[in-house]
Amino acid sequence: MCQGFQFAGLASGLKKKGQKDLGLIFCEQPAHAAGVFTRNQVKAAPVMLDMQRITAGICQAVIVNSGNANCCTGAKGMRDAVSMGRWAAEGLDIAEKHVLVASTGVIGEPLAADRIEKAVPDLIKALDPAGISNFAEAIMTTDTVPKIVSQKGNLNGVPFTVTGVAKGAGMIRPDMATLLCFIMTDVVAEPSLLKEVLVSATRRTLNRITIDGDTSTNDTALLLANGLSGVTVKGDAAIKAFQDILDAVLLSLGKLLVQDGEGATKLVEVAVRGAESECAARQIADTVAHSNLVKTALFGEDANWGRILGAVGRAGVPVETEQIDVFFGDVRMVQNGLGCGRKAERAATEVLKKPEFTIRIDLKSGNGKASVFTCDFSVDYVRINADYRS
Repeated sequence: MCQGFQFAGLASGLKKKGQKDLGLIFCEQPAHAAGVFTRNQVKAAPVMLDMQRITAGICQAVIVNSGNANCCTGAKGMRDAVSMGRWAAEGLDIAEKHVLVASTGVIGEPLAADRIEKAVPDLIKALDPAGISNFAEAIMTTDTVPKIVSQKGNLNGVPFTVTGVAKGAGMIRPDMATLLCFIMTDVVAEPSLLKEVLVSATRRTLNRITIDGDTSTNDTALLLANGLSGVTVKGDAAIKAFQDILDAVLLSLGKLLVQDGEGATKLVEVAVRGAESECAARQIADTVAHSNLVKTALFGEDANWGRILGAVGRAGVPVETEQIDVFFGDVRMVQNGLGCGRKAERAATEVLKKPEFTIRIDLKSGNGKASVFTCDFSVDYVRINADYRS
């Protein structure tokens, strides 16, 4: 894991079944920080608080609760978010303005802040450099497994680490990141640079995933750099090296999120090639990845390429139907806009039985390309979301 950071997670009573629901990240010294947040116009109180505090570019602790989004909760919700930060700051003996707050869970229900206040002292006592698994569990909602990714890089012979932890299994169509994601690193970097690389990384990774097409009210991604490695990210070569590691961590987290999507049985990359531009390719990949008809066909392991071409055609991008090829894995299912027959369909069906594969769409109209990671829609997705609040 990343040096200089400690983590904790425990049950405060917010969740009905006694599961972990309160987490804390603590940095031994104030870290430079940057964040990106949901573009949903309905924003949770912690998001609004963090958007104010992150402008200073400094963070030393992040306190997170699951089980309640603290969204659409009015003035009380903002008071509760501020109080969460204050309780953590007082217990850690750090500046309140250097504490960021995040919440996830049901929208519209008042937060039982008294339970959080009571649990904070034990949460602080539980801080441990090896406690990231407890933290990852504490921020989960309908996730079935915690998501943690850590990678090492090297600049001029000196190693550095980037560690990320995320949660999210539903309400995933990020316009910035995805639900909650926290990235810690030991490099030396200015807040302005951290914001630049974080925005760039999320555009290429976490903004390329979808589970159900819904953008959360609580999306928060934070990047904290404490500088303890002594590695300074400055200059084109160093920035690229750091960016590459950050991208790799966030892409791995993004895939884990989609793989653990509510009721999901398949992780599918929709890769569009040969478009007139990257923007056009992204628009088509996005439309196919979000198609309910495509996603249900994936669950049914039905090589229904007509649904894919239908989605391509309604993406709002000019295409030449007679030039389009579609592949399921390595199996060409469509060539120049026409199906390749029963033999190809049988081979494609075998690809669809795999837990992970790629649908490649070649438009043969240019050099633009883009990928979006999606999953299937299963019966379990409907069941989970039909009674989510209970």
